[in-house]
Amino acid sequence: MIRTTLMATLLALPLPAWAETPVTIALDWTLNTNHVGLIVARDRGLYADEGLEVEILPYSDTSSAALVAAGRADFGYLTSLGFLSAKAGGADLTALWATMQHETGRLVYNTDNAAIARPADLSGKTYAGFGSAWEAALIGTMIANDGGQPAWDTVTLGTGAYEALASGAVDFTLEVATWEGVNGELLGRRQSAFRYADYGIPDQQNGYIGTQATMLAGQPDTVAAFMRATQDGYAWAADHPQEAAEILIAAGDFPNPDLVRGSMQAIADGGYLRDGDLPVGQIDPGRFAAMAQFLFESGVLKDAAGSTLEWPGDVSGWYDQGWMAD
Repeated sequence: MIRTTLMATLLALPLPAWAETPVTIALDWTLNTNHVGLIVARDRGLYADEGLEVEILPYSDTSSAALVAAGRADFGYLTSLGFLSAKAGGADLTALWATMQHETGRLVYNTDNAAIARPADLSGKTYAGFGSAWEAALIGTMIANDGGQPAWDTVTLGTGAYEALASGAVDFTLEVATWEGVNGELLGRRQSAFRYADYGIPDQQNGYIGTQATMLAGQPDTVAAFMRATQDGYAWAADHPQEAAEILIAAGDFPNPDLVRGSMQAIADGGYLRDGDLPVGQIDPGRFAAMAQFLFESGVLKDAAGSTLEWPGDVSGWYDQGWMAD
């Protein structure tokens, strides 16, 4: 009788839940559609299905590359420039993933500005910038390749660049077509753009996810589980852009939800997440190397002491997608 009572008591107890492995990922900027697959994977339970409890760290003044390199985050969502600059400077980082399969950035100007019809016309004009060395290399290359003199005035305005351009206070700036570009359309701004790749800039992938080499070597199963769920999240978002937009809207604080919806539609229409038959997130070795070489040869990438680096000839060790084979 005692044994029967004991068994009944044990059977009535709740089963212990499997402990989930905690994982953190730091963002490169405030939450936006570049991060949609992370939110989808979290909120649709894809990370939980892999036995992970993922915390998406909010954007802070410390770059995601620095947080990962210092071991304060397991993974980081990194811009191409952010990753390549940190890696060139000696940071312990390895790229595992590329979100956008084509360059989403573009050079933008007011359509009604009759003085601008081609990049060569930007010589002597005023540029609203963001303070990175990449901008000068990019703009100078585009102007020179179009036959112009690469000389212009720069005012560093950050995100204020878009209002300055709209008001005519500056002549041109850079924007992300799938975010600021969509926002400009929603605001009814008449703006035109030049694609970087049409004027000698490599068509790069962007939105890397990276981790420390020590994490990759020491916890390969956790890395593989996190990346599998992340890939599934972005693949689902590519196939269901408007449903993914609503998941992202519910997870964030967006003053204009239509910007999120429009951005996801632009991402889908532009084939940014999925390019042909390539798996979502796959790094293209040729394009990775082409952008790295451009940044090396333009003097953008520097070592930890601030000295300009020479092209090493091979950067294939800067990324690792072995998790895709699992």
